[in-house]
Amino acid sequence: MSREKNETRQKILDSTLKLLEANSGGKEVRMSDIAKDAGISRQAVYLHFPTRADLLIAVTYRLDEIYDSAGRLVKPTNAKTGILRLDAYIEAWFGYLPLIYGVVKAIMEMEGHDVAAKEAFDLRMQHIRDACQTTILALQKDGQLPSHYTVETATDVLWTMLSIPVWEQYRFKCGWTAEECISRTKVAAKAVLVKP
Repeated sequence: MSREKNETRQKILDSTLKLLEANSGGKEVRMSDIAKDAGISRQAVYLHFPTRADLLIAVTYRLDEIYDSAGRLVKPTNAKTGILRLDAYIEAWFGYLPLIYGVVKAIMEMEGHDVAAKEAFDLRMQHIRDACQTTILALQKDGQLPSHYTVETATDVLWTMLSIPVWEQYRFKCGWTAEECISRTKVAAKAVLVKP
């Protein structure tokens, strides 16, 4: 990709992030709004991102670059046991979520009426589920997974415990701090998903 094309792409992504973070009430962020903010034509936006889904998915990956999501997964990936991996993954995800929450919330609010937003959100949630499953497999390998769970059902439980609505409930309805969300979820996850 040429330098000019790459700069235009970055402008589009940065404008999209800015508009999504400022979005309130799930109002659709239109391609024309993004083009105007980036100082380019709407056609230029479509040249780089043929669909809104492509753009919204790219925005979530841009957030990963900004906040080094790959670096955050080093500790869970290198954990020596399933229990350490469980703790590290909860720390990584619930530590990352506050940083990206504004954009994620805007996409979530749009997904009910915006197919592209739904596709982008569903893809990201599938990544979270895959990481949950890898964590559960590590517990199973260590003989720590209770026998009443299959890998599938235990993955469902962990994925739900780490879902954005659950985190929102803890933070905004229960009034927990970000640190309390992490520490209390670690305790709850081990109580439910690790053999006594």
